[in-house]
Amino acid sequence: MALTELESSILAHGAVDQSVSLPERTVIVHDYLNQYGGAERVLEVVHALAPCAPVYTSMYEPNAMPRDYRGWDIRTTWIQHVPDVTRRQQRALPFYPLAFERLRVPDCDLVLSSSSAFAKMAAPPPGAAHVSYVHSPMRFAWDLEQYVERERLPDAARIGLRPLMALFRQRDRATLNRVDRFVANSTAVRERIRAFWKRDATVIFPPVDVEGFQPVSASEVQDYYLMVSRLVPYKRFDLAIEACNVLRLPLWIVGDGRDRAALEAQAGPTVRFLGRVSDEELRGLYARSRAALFMSEDDFGIAQVEAQAAGRPVIAFAAGGVFDTVVPDVTGTYVVDQSALSLIEAFQRFEQTSFSTDAIVSHVARFGRVRFERELVDLVEATLESKRRGEIRPWN
Repeated sequence: MALTELESSILAHGAVDQSVSLPERTVIVHDYLNQYGGAERVLEVVHALAPCAPVYTSMYEPNAMPRDYRGWDIRTTWIQHVPDVTRRQQRALPFYPLAFERLRVPDCDLVLSSSSAFAKMAAPPPGAAHVSYVHSPMRFAWDLEQYVERERLPDAARIGLRPLMALFRQRDRATLNRVDRFVANSTAVRERIRAFWKRDATVIFPPVDVEGFQPVSASEVQDYYLMVSRLVPYKRFDLAIEACNVLRLPLWIVGDGRDRAALEAQAGPTVRFLGRVSDEELRGLYARSRAALFMSEDDFGIAQVEAQAAGRPVIAFAAGGVFDTVVPDVTGTYVVDQSALSLIEAFQRFEQTSFSTDAIVSHVARFGRVRFERELVDLVEATLESKRRGEIRPWN
């Protein structure tokens, strides 16, 4: 079978351990394929471990995804036919649980779901094991108030969504026994799984291309601080801009999104918007930055790891996956509260701290791709063996 461009690139960098793979009869289930983010990066590595596996998903928009995906065996649900759903996925919101619960998964040995919402609801065929890699239990169902706040939805949305989210939580709990083994992408997500689902999970950190980043010499590091993400409300670019306006610090912003116009209107003369950049440009921007800023609560935080792989410390809001990825006073500085004042205080602490590039790079080596592949395959093999021995009760 011919390698895709993505797989060829990975092999060229020596980042694949070809001694590990998922079972030949594997089926992959993923929530959506209409936007590209951290969950899709994990999906790519999982797919490379089982390149012939079909990928079942609610919807697929080829133009929104990397070109390599067009060579995959991607199979969508009936939600794909809802008009304009790949651009406005909320149109089908009430129907996702039904689509995944009734998904007809073909005969296989392993179902591996990549889930931040509904994919873990898929039922494995008789005799198959189901391992679910959880990016987070669905935030909008289990913490509606925080979700409405972070997305800045109107009060009417909160009221209208409450009964639907109660139904989602009920269906979420009702389908838990379809999963034999849960895997969490961070310690924070493992704690959510315990709190919401009353199930345990094994933490396997996502794969990050730490080898693809190279630090620069101290003389090449510049004075700007860097933020990289989609320009959406919950990423809290507004707080970073407010703090940098007050301190007159240079802030460079990479990314685009619906908040760009409002953020540009707020920005002072020291803030620059770079829009989208190539992967190569981004690596250079990370490596030459004074530090990378993160003001949102992320489930894991791949970008935090990438910045450190480039040898730079980070200044990050102390919540979620940051406790796994950032060591205070060694690889970065914590922002205690999600506020501009707290960020200003973090800048002041940061300026008084010395950071070792070697220590930062050494820390993030633990998040590499080969480690992820080995840990995931080992867990799958142990699960399949437990299934064969009858130690895992069939869900049906």
